Amino acid sequence: MAVSKALAGKLVVLMGGSGFLGSQVAQVLLNRGARLRIASRHPEQSFKLRPLANLGQIQFVRANATNKASVERVITGADAVINLVGSFEGNLERLMGDAPGWMAEAAAANGANAFVHVSAIVPDEHEGNRYAGAKRLGEERVMAAFPGATILRPSLLFGQGGGVTDLFAPIIAKLPVVPVFGPEADVAPVYVADVAEAAVRALEGPENFGGKTYELGGPEVMTMLALNRRIAKAQHRDRTFFSVPDELSAFFAKLPGTPMNSDQWGLLKAGNVPASGKQGFKALGIEPKPIGLFLDDWMTRYRKNGRFGQPLSY
Repeated sequence: MAVSKALAGKLVVLMGGSGFLGSQVAQVLLNRGARLRIASRHPEQSFKLRPLANLGQIQFVRANATNKASVERVITGADAVINLVGSFEGNLERLMGDAPGWMAEAAAANGANAFVHVSAIVPDEHEGNRYAGAKRLGEERVMAAFPGATILRPSLLFGQGGGVTDLFAPIIAKLPVVPVFGPEADVAPVYVADVAEAAVRALEGPENFGGKTYELGGPEVMTMLALNRRIAKAQHRDRTFFSVPDELSAFFAKLPGTPMNSDQWGLLKAGNVPASGKQGFKALGIEPKPIGLFLDDWMTRYRKNGRFGQPLSY
């Protein structure tokens, strides 16, 4: 596919652009010739992107998504906006419900041509789940303020340097017995670069993709237990996996200081795959890459002696 020139010279504001997905989206936008304004609480985390930009092509701005005036300030002059802001902590309704609506309002007021809102796959029935409720509220607020916006709902992200692979790999490398929460929950791990490309294509073609919602999952659907086993196999490690009973998982998630809260447990238990009949990558003209394409190479550093543990072939 030929690279589009639709964003060349346009000012794109990337809200929450300093994270794992944000850095990938930023690289795609820079390659498309867009002028990029990265707005986040910690914009210094994106300074590593400077060498990829031409002179004057990238700007870093400190912003607070929970402050309406701050949101309006950073979106001033935008030709297009992508929102990536998300969290499992804090005032979720304000951060992922109200704030996206403010962003969409500001984009519309500035005459922006396109708005892409990155949401998440959550269950239709989510009463009591603050994260899921906030995500759905954010989608509603965005579409009300900017009817031509595109909503993207990705499954679990994977990629080098972040996502689900970097979450589980260190644990599997260290523990001989590995607990698995929601072992039978189905997931469709999706390559972070594919989601970034989807976001930019939606931004480039609001006449084709605006006003629509896309659920983005990878081509391989597997259980959480199967995913952990594949990571262990790629590390060349023999591990015993303990399937944690749902009752124990729910209790664990309620304890303070644990790495998984009740909202996260509720989402995990429900699974994380695109719903049947929903538009996805195909409608965006993208063929998503399977996790198996990368896993063996990425897990080399977690093997015993890393890359020095096997002889070179000549």
